[in-house]
Formats: sequence, structure tokens, C-alpha cells
Amino acid sequence: MSASPSDLRALAEQSNAWPFEQAKAIVARLKKQPKDEVLFETGYGPSGLPHIGTFGEVARTTMVRHAFRVLTEDRIKTRLLAFSDDMDGLRKVPDNVPNKEMLTSHLGKPLSRIPDPFSNQYPSFGAHNNARLRAFLDTFGFDYEFASSTDYYTSGKFDAALLRVLERFDAVMAIMLPSLREERASTYSPFLPICPRTGVVLQVPIVSHDVKQGTVSYDDPETKERVTLPVTGGHCKLQWKPDWAMRWYALGVDYEMAGKDLIDSVKLSGKICAALGGLPPEGFNYELFLDDKGQKISKSKGNGLTIDEWLRYASPESLSLFMYREPKAAKRLYFDVIPRNVDDYQQFLDGFSRQDPKQQLANPVWHIHAGQPPASDMPVTFQLLLTLVSSSNAENAETLWGFIGRYRPGVTPQSHPKLDAMVGYAINYYRDFVAPTKKFREPTDSERVALQDLRDALSNMPPASTAEDIQNVVYEIGRREPFLDPVKKGKDGRPGVALDWFNMLYQVLLGQEKGPRFGSFVAVYGVTNAVAMIDGALARSA
Repeated sequence: MSASPSDLRALAEQSNAWPFEQAKAIVARLKKQPKDEVLFETGYGPSGLPHIGTFGEVARTTMVRHAFRVLTEDRIKTRLLAFSDDMDGLRKVPDNVPNKEMLTSHLGKPLSRIPDPFSNQYPSFGAHNNARLRAFLDTFGFDYEFASSTDYYTSGKFDAALLRVLERFDAVMAIMLPSLREERASTYSPFLPICPRTGVVLQVPIVSHDVKQGTVSYDDPETKERVTLPVTGGHCKLQWKPDWAMRWYALGVDYEMAGKDLIDSVKLSGKICAALGGLPPEGFNYELFLDDKGQKISKSKGNGLTIDEWLRYASPESLSLFMYREPKAAKRLYFDVIPRNVDDYQQFLDGFSRQDPKQQLANPVWHIHAGQPPASDMPVTFQLLLTLVSSSNAENAETLWGFIGRYRPGVTPQSHPKLDAMVGYAINYYRDFVAPTKKFREPTDSERVALQDLRDALSNMPPASTAEDIQNVVYEIGRREPFLDPVKKGKDGRPGVALDWFNMLYQVLLGQEKGPRFGSFVAVYGVTNAVAMIDGALARSA
């Protein structure tokens, strides 16, 4: 029986899951400044293809938004705006795009006014990247509104706020100048004119500004002519910290999170927003994602994992779990984190139905699925599938389904479409990451004896033996030197078996460091196949 909205709210108020902690800050904000609608915002710089961090920001903000709806029993309207900074000038050509020469010839122009280097399908580079972002967010079913900086500037939506920045010009400068190096401070202006002659976003000193006329004047760096432009209508844009602040002020943004590298920027933009007469949004600074070398992932470098890559090897839900976990801890975002997140997601889902409502609110799947996780029905783990592919060198789904069907009669691709998808993920993952690094190690003399004993014990077991029966036999054979674990006792009080025994099985038999529970693997793979595998390993090392 599901809890009523008021019961759920009472539990949520006691929960210390991070989305609720964030949502409580928004509730407290509304007590000071009541509103009929709360606006959540995420930002995206479309100078490169959307990377996985962009997705993480939308996923996490969506979790906070849902937590807020629970805490307010959905009595306050909420919106999520995914805002693209496509009016920004292109500062450098990204490493991971085609037609670099063409892009180089357009450096400095707004991203929305540079031809699409990928095809003629979109009117601009910015439009192409915006479309990629929207397609991806739509695939995940996020509830959001898309906003383009170019549209907001040129349509006049920002005009009143831009005139307010002009009016508060000196106050904005007083906030910004102490944060800049002397050289930059000497030429800094919050307004960046867009050159009518070249279309380039100009970083030039503003020689005068006229609040009454709503204009700024500058000297063209090439022709030396004095040029006067209105700050409205898309003739100018703001430097990014004042731009961020202006946006918060103009739209009344209540919540926006940002990466740890933007802590100082958030503070400065917050001060500018306050100087304009606005209230800076709530939010927190999340830690950055690192690639396999411990470097920060970046759109222009294209290092780390892309969204498309993760989805080639694992489900969207596993990616959402990765984003939910420890948002304030730096995490490696590389291929080797995928299997754990796939299986951990499944474990959280399996446990959900057995939890009481309070425990459920602390379960990541509650936040991933907005309080409505699907029923759990995954008869095998991802790690087990990977080991099956590895042991059988199965490069096709039919072979894997043959094993699964024998292990779990009645389970088919039709009855278990999510498992069928996972079979495809496992094959892709094996082909790209496991097969190229497969390295069988030679067993020592004592390990050869243990393997021979295991082979003989398995060959005497009935073909339909359960995973538990097989695991018991494997455990008993491993109860010998050098695999004894005197600290970890068995159920009968005798010394236990160290992980070294099981790791040796995977290293010698499968050419991989670790694997799933060995009894479960043999039950799916088949006792006869496992005996043949041990024979092969013994022959290989003879």
C-alpha cells in the first residue's frame, strides 16, 4: 500500500537523502519569499557535443525537483529550464569535430551563427549541439523546457534585465574588477558588443554607456571608428558571470547546481544578481568527473566517457545511479565503473519491495524513478553475463540465451526484454574491453592439483545441480593451502577459504582478474562445460 502525500511528506522531512536536503533549502527559501512557481535551471555550453556531465546535471536537478514536489505535496508548480549558452563566441575549435578549418574561420562568432561542421542538417553549430542535447534528454524522458540564449537575447526576453545591468553598471564593475588580473581589469566590461561588421563577439573596452538611451559605445579594434549599439535586441551579450546573474534575475531562477570548478563564479554571479535586485538561487557545487588518468573530463578534449558510449554498454538506469551516488565526491568516469553500477542498480531495485517507506526514500531507485521504481525481474547479473560471454567466447546473443534458458527455464528474450538488452550490452562490453585484455595466467603446481580435484568433483555432480550445491563443492575443494583463511571461519568452524582461490579460478580458467560467484557461473554455464574448461586450462599449462 502506497503512503498518502502527507505521510510521504512527513517521511521526506526526516530523510537525509541528498535530494531531500537540497529540496528543504528551497522550501525554506519560499518561506522568506513566497512564489506560485519554482524554477529549476541547468546550463549547457554547446561549444562541444553534450557530455555525460551535462546529463548528470539534468538528472540530479530532476531528482531535487521531485523531492521538492514531495515536500510540498505538489501544491506549487515547478518548471525545469535547460538553458543553452549558444550566444557565446567560439573561443577555440574542439578536438572531436570535423571541418576544423571551416570552424577556425568563424572563431569569435556566436555558436548560433557558425555553420554546422557535421552536416547541412542544422542552421548552425550551436543548433546541431542543442539538437543532440535535446534528443538525449528526450530519450531519458526528462520533463524540461529547452531555452536558447540566442532566442532570449534577440526576442527581447532579456531586454528589461539588460537595461537593469546597464543602470547598475558601476555596481557590477565593482563586484567584478577585484576578481580580475590587472591586465584584464583595465579593459573589462560586462557588455560584449557583437560587431555589426564581422559578427564577432568583441572583448573590447566600453568607452561610454548611456542609461537613458540604453546603449554602449566602443572603438572598433580594426577600423578605429566609434560604434554605438543598443544593449538590447541581441546587439550585445554579457560576459558569462554577469550573464549568469542577469539570467537568474530576469527569470527568477530558484535552483541551479554547478561544478566544483565554478564555486567562485557562483559567488560572484550571486553578488551581481543581488546588486540587480534579485535573489540568487539555491544550489550546490558537485564534484567533477575524472577520466582514467585522473584528469577532469571536458567537452573540447572529448576525454572520459560520452553519453552514447555508456549506453552502448549499459542501461540508462545504471547511468542515473552513477549520477545519484555521492555527488560531492570526485569520481572516475571510465569504462570499468559500468559493470558495478549495472549490478548495484539491480540490487537496489531487488531490495526496494522489501523495504519500509522510510527505507525506500533512502534507496537510490526511488529518486531515479521519481518514486515509482518498476518491478524487479533480472534473473542473472551483468557480471555473470560478462563471464559467460568470456568463457564461451560467445559473440552472439543466441549462445548466451541458450545458457540462460537452461539455467532459468521459461526466461526468454520476449518475456524479459530488459535482460535481452543486457545480453547485448554484455557482448559489446566483452568485445571492446574484456577480449583485448584477456591474459591467462599459468597455475602453480599446487594450483594444478587443486584444479584437477575440482574437475573430478564437478564431473561427479548431476548436470542439474543447483548453484548452491556447486558453490559448496568449489568451496570445499579450495579448503587447502595456500587458500586457507584462518580469520574467516566456515559454517562448521573450520578455517575458511580466501578470495585468492576464487580469483585464481578466474585468472587461470578465464583470463580475467575477478568474476561473479563461481557456483552461479557454473550453474548457468553447465557442469559439463565447466569440466571441459578446466581440462583446457590444464592442457594449456601442461
